Amino acid sequence: MTPNSLCVLFDLDGTLVDSAPDLGYAANLVRESLGMTHLPLADYRPQASNGARGLLKVALNIAMDHPDYEARKALFLKFYEANLTTHSHLFDGVVEMLAALDEAGVPWGIVTNKAGWLAQPVVEQLGFATNCKTLISGDSTPHPKPAPDGLLVAARKVGVDPAACVYVGDDVRDVVAGRAAGMRTVAAGWGYLGAEPDLTQWKADDIVATPGDLISLLNLTPAA
Repeated sequence: MTPNSLCVLFDLDGTLVDSAPDLGYAANLVRESLGMTHLPLADYRPQASNGARGLLKVALNIAMDHPDYEARKALFLKFYEANLTTHSHLFDGVVEMLAALDEAGVPWGIVTNKAGWLAQPVVEQLGFATNCKTLISGDSTPHPKPAPDGLLVAARKVGVDPAACVYVGDDVRDVVAGRAAGMRTVAAGWGYLGAEPDLTQWKADDIVATPGDLISLLNLTPAA
C-alpha cells in the first residue's frame, strides 16, 4: 500500500488510551455505594475494553439480565463521566505513532464501541482530536463491533476503500469486525487483550507489540 491509498483506524480503549484506571475507579465507586470495598485495578484491566458490561461483571458479578443491572450501569456511567480522564492517558508510544502517520500523510481515525457522549470528550480531553479524521462510536450505527458497520462508515467518511484500511485493536472482536469489513487487521499486543490473551488465536493479519512496531510494519516514511 502506498501512503495515499492507506488509512489506519484504531480502537480507542486499550489501543490508544489506557482508560482502565478511571473505568476501574468508577466500578469501585459503585461497589462503595453498596457498602463494598474496592477491588484492585488489576482485576478490572482485562475487562476494560468491554465497557459497563465487563466492568460490572467484575465489580458485582452481575450480567445484563440481572434485575439491578440497568440501575447499576447508570450509576457506573455517572461516576465514569465525572472522571473520564482523571487517570487515563495515551499508551506509551501512541503520540509518536500518530505523529508518524501524520508525517507520512496517512489519514487515521477511531472506531470504538464506547458511546459517543463519552468517546468524544475523552479524545478531546487527551488532546489528540485535531488530526483524527473520523470518530465512530458504538451508538453511531445500529450494530457495534464485532459487526463491521462502524468500520465501513469510517472508511466512507475518510473517503477510502475498506480494502485500503488497516484496523488496529486490542480485542478479538476488533479482528472479527475488521475482517468482516474487508480490512487488514492488526492485534495491538500492548492493550487489555480481554479473555483471550493468546493473540495467535485471533487470526489477525499481523500482531504488533508496541505502537512503534505498527509504524515499522507499515513501512511509513514522511510525505514529500
